[in-house]
Amino acid sequence: MNFKNSTQTFIVVILIIVSALGGYFAGKNEIAVAWDKYKNRPHISVQNLAPAKDFDDINFTLFFDVYKKLQESYFNKKDIEPQKLYYGAISGMVAALGDPYTAFLPPAQNKEVKDELAGHFDGIGAQLGVKDKKIIVIAPLKESPAEKAGIKAADWIIKVDGQDTFNWTLPEAVSKIRGPKGTKVTLEVLHEDELETSEIIITRDTIKIKSVEWDKKEKNGRKVAVITLSRFGEGTELEWERAVSEVIQFRSDNVESFAGIVLDVRNNPGGFLNGAVFITSEFLADGPVVLQEDASGTQTTLSVNRVGKLLNYPLIVLINKGSASASEIVAGALSDRNRAKLIGEKSFGKGTIQEPQDLAEGAGLHITVQKWLTPNGSWVNEKEGISPDIEVKRDATDLAKDAQLEKAVEELVK
Repeated sequence: MNFKNSTQTFIVVILIIVSALGGYFAGKNEIAVAWDKYKNRPHISVQNLAPAKDFDDINFTLFFDVYKKLQESYFNKKDIEPQKLYYGAISGMVAALGDPYTAFLPPAQNKEVKDELAGHFDGIGAQLGVKDKKIIVIAPLKESPAEKAGIKAADWIIKVDGQDTFNWTLPEAVSKIRGPKGTKVTLEVLHEDELETSEIIITRDTIKIKSVEWDKKEKNGRKVAVITLSRFGEGTELEWERAVSEVIQFRSDNVESFAGIVLDVRNNPGGFLNGAVFITSEFLADGPVVLQEDASGTQTTLSVNRVGKLLNYPLIVLINKGSASASEIVAGALSDRNRAKLIGEKSFGKGTIQEPQDLAEGAGLHITVQKWLTPNGSWVNEKEGISPDIEVKRDATDLAKDAQLEKAVEELVK
């Protein structure tokens, strides 16, 4: 929405912000009254005000002053975008809690989170990583625009639309490369073992990601099923059931040589809590999966809630520092209940539960409402993650070699 003068813009921004701050001006018939009071206010020394116990006790003089001074003095007027400052004010309020997982999500970011959980997003379809401050392609997704355009594993993305990527963070790279379906992005890449760069123009498309995939491994004549669980999203349960049916058939076809299952939750950032209980219930006959604890210290136990089909298969779980939240719940439960051995590296260590809430304008708010503990009562935040039974580090210089998976297969077939 565009306005002809700064006073109108200021009033609209303040109206929205204070309504988000607990309805400070609730009951006022006209927001102009607040503006008039601000303009005609007597001088108040904010430094001498007593600490506020409630929003009703807060004097917003400082807030009004800062916004007015920005309008008057900030050199780049184009940066003074009311919507941007409005979201920034709310984000700052939420961030002041000091909890990294309680967060305000502006509309675009809220949509991205929902798309990820739904298993689709608009982009080029390539898994990225950072190595020596360089943006490296871990692998293009099968049949993705990236693969079709010639992007390969281990490619170094030097530039994105002419911008040098050196020293970019991974989120920064993802945000620059992703974009609406049908739009184009130009990447300057250096293929592995080549000396000259290539300019590749890719048309973005809607990328659909499976949250569950499985593969077969064989060692010393023994066969292993490897189930990779990449997230706990909206379609995970259906994908999981299909994969389990195929694994059971694979085991039936190879009864004498079948050694067991590897559940790979490396780099799984989590997702829905009920998804973690669903997956864990596949491997446990009964009993606790996770403990929830609220602010008062009251605990609630979430237990196995269905009849699993993989109760008696030998099992190893792969974890790493990218395994977080719901994936840690699964690994922690299977470890505490002595159902599986953990191999890999210490997990991320996120032991809290967030409640997502939809807000006006397409925005969202994730609020930490509880913490969770493993069946034995361990809180991963205090331990800074779950430690594996067998620690195996992956060689970052050789992405094609997976020593962690190799060790898991070795443990099952020995």
